[in-house]
Amino acid sequence: MTHRFCNPVATHFGLGSLEELPRIVGGAKVVVVTFPEARSLGLLKKLEDLLGDQLVYAIENVRPNPDVAQLAEMYDRFWQDEHACDTVVALGGGSAIDTAKALMVGTEGGSFDELLALLAGGKQFTPSRVKTLIAIPTTAGTGSEVTPWATIWDAAKQKKYSLHLDCTWPKAAIVDPELMLTLPRSITVSTGLDALSHALESIWNVNANPVSDAFAIGAIHEIMACLPLLAKELDNRALRSSMALAAMKAGLAFSNTKTALAHSISYEMTLRYGLPHGIACSFTLPLVLGMAWGERPDRDAALQKAFNSDRKPAVERLRNFLHQLEVQTEFSDYGVSDEEAQEMVQHAMQGARGKNFIGAKAAVALP
Repeated sequence: MTHRFCNPVATHFGLGSLEELPRIVGGAKVVVVTFPEARSLGLLKKLEDLLGDQLVYAIENVRPNPDVAQLAEMYDRFWQDEHACDTVVALGGGSAIDTAKALMVGTEGGSFDELLALLAGGKQFTPSRVKTLIAIPTTAGTGSEVTPWATIWDAAKQKKYSLHLDCTWPKAAIVDPELMLTLPRSITVSTGLDALSHALESIWNVNANPVSDAFAIGAIHEIMACLPLLAKELDNRALRSSMALAAMKAGLAFSNTKTALAHSISYEMTLRYGLPHGIACSFTLPLVLGMAWGERPDRDAALQKAFNSDRKPAVERLRNFLHQLEVQTEFSDYGVSDEEAQEMVQHAMQGARGKNFIGAKAAVALP
């Protein structure tokens, strides 16, 4: 049996790697997409100093979970002058990178409503115009810098859209742990758990392969060793570097497999209960791990390598790991009844990501 692994993103990793940006950009005109605090934290000034006059302007008002209500005006304004820039540089967490991916895809009329209609159709399409994307994550967790996917939310309609085109792969990713030193504990933990979920989800996945397994298993080992220490030493550069590398490995793993059941469940937990993404996709990991083990021998072998143990101690270790980071692991902890939880998991199984789960055809029986 043969396997295929492909990731076209040129990755630049390490403390100080942001200095590579001018060389990567070349002579292009740049628009930066970032979050409101980037300027006060001095992150945006770093880009301004590096790019000089090539930086045309910055979009600084990206909010968590990019929503259609905000994206519409942002997108329409961006495409009013399509010649303003050649390259979009996303600086921030997953929300900034997802927003940049939405902006870089130009419809024929330059209208966000056109893009939304294409996404609602759920089919691949070829955009009329496309900008180049360079992703610079300031969190260790999203993986969006090495994947083509973006999630767009519609809170008013309780819906989410997935953007995934051949052109939405970033041209390059700059992963500089120096940019992550200002992250508070809550975001450090939440994004770190998002990365752990990416790694595990790529193992209990119908699309898994030996290369994605290698990235995922390495990421799991490093995250479980590093994250509790980093939560106590937020300014530790060595730990930040370890966590950033682990998160990038997890991103590379699921860039070829996509995510699975835990993420499918998370979308509803975020839309209905307002749970931050990293917590929403990680609190069910012990549950899903228990469901996955025993479904396929090759996946069991990968999970054994990840935890250096069999099913029962692995589930317990994962649960204790989350509790150590003050993350509760039961639906009831978040106000979800047993009946609602059962329905939510069953519904998640039928979603696009849920169908990637190796046990998607099994009956759901929550403990």
